[in-house]
Amino acid sequence: MHIAVSGSIATDHLMTFPGRFSDQLVADQLHTVSLSFLVDKLDVRRGGVGPNICFGMGQLGARPILVGAAGADFGEYRDWLERHGVDTGSVRISEVLHTARFVVTTDADHNQIGSFYTGAMSEARLIELKTVADRVGGLDLVSIGADDPEAMLRHTEECRTRGIPFAADFSQQIARMEGDGIRTLTEGAAFLFSNEYEKGLIETKTGWGDEEMLTHVATRVTTLGARGVRIDRAGEEPILVGCPEEERKADPTGVGDAFRAGFLSGLSWGVSTERAAQLGCMLATLVIETVGPQEYELRRSNFVARFTKAYGQDAAAEVQEHLPESVQD
Repeated sequence: MHIAVSGSIATDHLMTFPGRFSDQLVADQLHTVSLSFLVDKLDVRRGGVGPNICFGMGQLGARPILVGAAGADFGEYRDWLERHGVDTGSVRISEVLHTARFVVTTDADHNQIGSFYTGAMSEARLIELKTVADRVGGLDLVSIGADDPEAMLRHTEECRTRGIPFAADFSQQIARMEGDGIRTLTEGAAFLFSNEYEKGLIETKTGWGDEEMLTHVATRVTTLGARGVRIDRAGEEPILVGCPEEERKADPTGVGDAFRAGFLSGLSWGVSTERAAQLGCMLATLVIETVGPQEYELRRSNFVARFTKAYGQDAAAEVQEHLPESVQD
């Protein structure tokens, strides 16, 4: 399958301030704040929902097509993704804007002060999916993730017009969207991804309950945190899939993206929806055990052993036969 993944492309600059912000704030001078914090740690991570999902799919040999916009500073990031099996040929490079960037400082009490620079992400609305499809020989599915709102709308409308199956995956953008916008981006989706909290927001804003939602989308995939995932289809019993046992909990950043990477890879392999969800949960578990959304490694023997423990020998055998040769012990 040719699966395109659209979504934000960004880098995260995470800094740590050893003191407390509250100690630096003067109550009667908050209208003229001018502060500089001497930080003692800087961690630069590759991020953005599009690359996070594509990285996981690339690890599993699915060769995803990343669709998004970045700046001229994307070169090193592009090389990283290409080395890990991602097709970056459809990334638009802005001539004037930098790649989107999140800069945040965290103090000793875990309070945060951050800024998000959208930068080149705003040019994602200029990308035509037909151009992407023509380049790769057609598209079987487009996953439309959190991105420039106009880009999300354009990609969704183009998928409907051209008859390309698509997955609706709003994630961070739900908070700023109204019911009409969510309904527009949802209608006709082959898959609707959300976590449990986002599911409630979607229903509240659209006015569509569980049953009505399934008249607008074919498959609803709701991640449930440590409880796994629930998959709903009209007229069918829900599919519930649990998570493998965690070895440690290091960092939750990118866990949802990893689930989507595993799930979409399973679809590209042609396995059942349940098996695809199991693969997604396994990948999500690896990410939560690692600091950073693209820093985990797949090791065949460990992956298969843990998959067997969680889902049984038959499930593991089916998954193992699809693991690419690049996944080494």
